[in-house]
Amino acid sequence: MASTTHTTARVYRMKTAEHMCPFGLKTVDLLKRKGFDVDDNTLTSREEIDAFKQQENVDTTPQVYLGDERIGGYEELREYLGMSVPNAKETTYRPVLAIFVTALFIGFAVSWAAQGTLFTARMPEYAVAAAMVLLGLQKLQDVESFSSMFLNYDLLAQRYVPYSYVYPYAETLAGLLMLAGTLIWLAAPLALFVGTVGAVSVFKAVYIDKRELKCACVGGNSNVPLGFVSLTENLVMMGMGLWMPLRMLIG
Repeated sequence: MASTTHTTARVYRMKTAEHMCPFGLKTVDLLKRKGFDVDDNTLTSREEIDAFKQQENVDTTPQVYLGDERIGGYEELREYLGMSVPNAKETTYRPVLAIFVTALFIGFAVSWAAQGTLFTARMPEYAVAAAMVLLGLQKLQDVESFSSMFLNYDLLAQRYVPYSYVYPYAETLAGLLMLAGTLIWLAAPLALFVGTVGAVSVFKAVYIDKRELKCACVGGNSNVPLGFVSLTENLVMMGMGLWMPLRMLIG
């Protein structure tokens, strides 16, 4: 973290009737949380904004000043304070992990609603089925982008392109039916099929061909790396495809 004796920071940020700059709000909030007294200067018209940019020879707002030193905008302030700087292009497992954790809590919620307890025999089924639905939803938001990314590694889609468009619907449908515990004769084969093809495709791309790709598991605009998490997702779907009919037979 940068050392500074300054206790007051000046901020110049955009606040017009048409637009409230979110980074300006974040900047003021961050400075206050770090113990600075903030001299908050709002630029309330296009004329004021343009005049400020021209005077200070900057292209963007907000701008932060500590004494006579110009720090820059929100990201530059975070860097100055020794904090991590968000990077929208950085590869990360965060989106898929957020879905898995949310699905786990959905599993607990459904178990509680159905049987009045968090831990039931079917709770893992609920969680996995919920994860399938949530992952399918991510893909369905932009099927075209998903299909383009999916075609980079899925073996069946590369041979039969329409499969890349069908996949999100199949995954979502299988998850919904498993969550409801109905039409397992349809849901189980769907999950087993897409899970098996997916697992083989991911294993070949990552562990045999050693390719560095992004996974389409959370949609076509994600930065999730293709690898162990993607393989695990498909293996779990395979497991659900085998377990659900077996449970019905032994139950």
